[in-house]
Amino acid sequence: MSFTDSLVPLITLIALEIILGIDNIIFISILADKLPVEQRDKLRYWGLGLAMVMRLGLLALLSWILKLDQTLFTLGTIDFSGKGLILLAGGLFLLYKSTKEIYHKAELGDDANAPDTTKATFRDLLIQVLILDMVFSIDSIITAVGMVDQLWVMYTAVVVTVGVMLVASKPIASFITKHPSFKILALCFLLIIGMSLVAEGLHFAIPKGYIYFSMAFAFLVDFIQLKTVHPVKEKK
Repeated sequence: MSFTDSLVPLITLIALEIILGIDNIIFISILADKLPVEQRDKLRYWGLGLAMVMRLGLLALLSWILKLDQTLFTLGTIDFSGKGLILLAGGLFLLYKSTKEIYHKAELGDDANAPDTTKATFRDLLIQVLILDMVFSIDSIITAVGMVDQLWVMYTAVVVTVGVMLVASKPIASFITKHPSFKILALCFLLIIGMSLVAEGLHFAIPKGYIYFSMAFAFLVDFIQLKTVHPVKEKK
């Protein structure tokens, strides 16, 4: 296949990877808020940089990745594969973290906005980022394998996607931090992603288009509310 023939699959894969990578950016941004300001960029860059290394490494182990789709055991009518178990574990972890953060923000009020330096260390948060990186990376690689069969296309898509995520991570993080209502919305988004990962691990796949459309609509409503409420406050 010529370069021209590979261009369309490459662009399509990059676009898909960027959409899937939004989950990762939101998760890292919310965790970074627990650190002092001077360490937040470091966590984002380390988290996304290690995500790229992990995905490139997994591509090198492509034959092993493909075996993760094979059934390991069956419970009732549900077949469990390596991929399914990883998605289940990642989904449950994401459900736990997002639920805990929503409780933290909703119940502790304004104090929840302050960096939690006594309970959260850079190392602990980076480990949590790596756990989700592993889940999203394996899902991403299997998706890529289903779309293209050329390794260079997959490698290029991974590098370009992480580059875009690195550039976009700070503006997204700053926006979420500045507007608490969007932080709750982002946590709800992660909650839905966690539920979808669990469902996919149990072979009840929820079309991602439904998820992203509903969250985009919720984001639009919140954005309109932000623009209409703030001018009223300023007039008062």
